[in-house]
Amino acid sequence: MSAPVVVFDLDGTLIDSAPAIHAVSNAVLADLGFAPLSLPQVRSFVGKGVPNLVRQLLVASGEDPVGPLFQRIETALVARYETDVEGNTPYPGVPEALAALAGFGCRLAVCTNKPYRPAEAALRHVGLRERFKLVIGGDSLPTRKPDPAMLHHTHEKLGGGLMIYVGDSEVDAETAVNAAAPFALFTEGYRKTPVAELPHSVAFSDFAMLPGIVRHFEW
Repeated sequence: MSAPVVVFDLDGTLIDSAPAIHAVSNAVLADLGFAPLSLPQVRSFVGKGVPNLVRQLLVASGEDPVGPLFQRIETALVARYETDVEGNTPYPGVPEALAALAGFGCRLAVCTNKPYRPAEAALRHVGLRERFKLVIGGDSLPTRKPDPAMLHHTHEKLGGGLMIYVGDSEVDAETAVNAAAPFALFTEGYRKTPVAELPHSVAFSDFAMLPGIVRHFEW
């Protein structure tokens, strides 16, 4: 059997993007005259895509989450995401783990609920984009995670075979279940649920462990 397709979530898995998202969110809120939010607040909003982030920002600011400000904030956020990339940093060991997986012949991809263009910008900023054969964003398909279509599309595009999904959150765990894919849970990301309560095939806290984890699956 050929080496597997290894699909990664982005925010909270490959990169710690919360500081960048926090800065962008507060800049957009400031432009509208709203008070800044804390980093823990904004981090808790990450993972379900920009529309959810916008709704959470509006609620936290005392506004209607589906009111007239929604579109204005969403447009401003996406525009800033593509240029305000400072604060995105890879988790320790990510570049080395990706290099090792590529050396095994693994086909690597990113499936994220972050919009495609900001995802590309963040990956380029941290020097990881060239490692991935495919990047799928939250606006690339009609649905986003936890719908499994993103993983199924990636699996087909990269030639099939064994697929392993790597993520950090409740949404990622649900996506893996829906796609019937083995799930490697990175425990140092943005999840709120205890590890034992999330469905997963294996959990890891250090990316130095990931190449060995992938090799553990039969392929």
